Amino acid sequence: MIPREFLRTAWESIRKNKLRSFLTMLGIIIGTASVIVMVAISAGTEAAIEEQITGLGSNLVFVTASFSRGGPGEGMSSGGLVYDDAAALHEGIRGVEGVIVEQGASASLRAGSVSLDEVEILGTTPAFPTVRDVNLQSGRFLLEAEVQRKAKVAVLGAGLAEELFGESDPIGQTVTAGTTKLTVVGVTAPKGSVGGTDFDSRLYTPITVVFQKFTPAQFSRIVGDRVRAITIAVAEDQDLNETILQIKLLLSKRHEVSLEALDFTVTTQDDIINTRESTTAAFRSLLSWVAGVSLIVGGIGIMNIMLVSVTERTREIGIRQAVGASPSDIRWQFLTESLLLSLVGGAVGVVAGVGGAWLFGVFSEMPTVVVPESIILAFASAAAVGGFFGFYPANRAARLDPIEALRHE
Repeated sequence: MIPREFLRTAWESIRKNKLRSFLTMLGIIIGTASVIVMVAISAGTEAAIEEQITGLGSNLVFVTASFSRGGPGEGMSSGGLVYDDAAALHEGIRGVEGVIVEQGASASLRAGSVSLDEVEILGTTPAFPTVRDVNLQSGRFLLEAEVQRKAKVAVLGAGLAEELFGESDPIGQTVTAGTTKLTVVGVTAPKGSVGGTDFDSRLYTPITVVFQKFTPAQFSRIVGDRVRAITIAVAEDQDLNETILQIKLLLSKRHEVSLEALDFTVTTQDDIINTRESTTAAFRSLLSWVAGVSLIVGGIGIMNIMLVSVTERTREIGIRQAVGASPSDIRWQFLTESLLLSLVGGAVGVVAGVGGAWLFGVFSEMPTVVVPESIILAFASAAAVGGFFGFYPANRAARLDPIEALRHE
């Protein structure tokens, strides 16, 4: 028999038992679709994480403090970063475009008759728009002189400005944060939420004001001018590894610690992205294996139905052998039918998987990205499953004794 005849015979057999064939393919369809959807969800999550991290700014280096409690009688934490480290880094490291320090707090806000509770207040430094890629809608950002003299000024996020002042121009007006009156000098352009941070709902003020007015006295005595982190924007043409080494050398000298016992850590955006990607990659592998189990179950279903088909068509097999069909022809006849079931199921599963991934991205908060390689992998796996689990029934059919097969009722 020629391949075309094998295909025609297999297709006719599938058409004669439409419902049974569909139920047999269902496991393959579900398995193939699951692989595509799971990989799409994982890839979408990776893309979202990378977008959020890069949305915080570009070519950033994060210096994070490592605090340790002082011994008896010392009265405060030792180690870590202090506010003056930021200025030293800006002046002492080549190729630095901006250095910022951030200190968070929260307070109730009042402007005229409008009151808001628990508004995020971020104390920061003048380079914040450059480092965090924030644009201004009106007015200006904080000045270095205002940070030095602890000026009571504020820049409002776009959403916060609208909540407090509506259509009125906020520039020059006063907001009261807790008991501190702040003069509005600027409003940021809408940026939205990035990495879980809503840039539009914040109030920005000099970090020295946060230290003075919004840090509880008991914490202020303990922490002093210590900060949790310093963020550095490095010029695109600079070698990040060289910059990181300069940072470690400068700060270790300032803190009088060795490079082996640093009281701070230095990371980059790539480090964070790689860490998150390794986590999601492991999760994706787990999901793919779970989806692969569906394909195996589908393959077992194909083998089961093909064994039933061999039993039902034993007399037909005997007749084919009597008219000259060789064992190889019988084997290929049933193997082709098994492969056709898996390939059709795989094709339907690909369509269902791509459509399911798209619908999942539309109707849920999790983004999805269909990975072309996952389509190839899922379809190839479906074909392999059909061939593997179809071989035993096909081989069993080929080994039937012609005389016994003709006697079968």
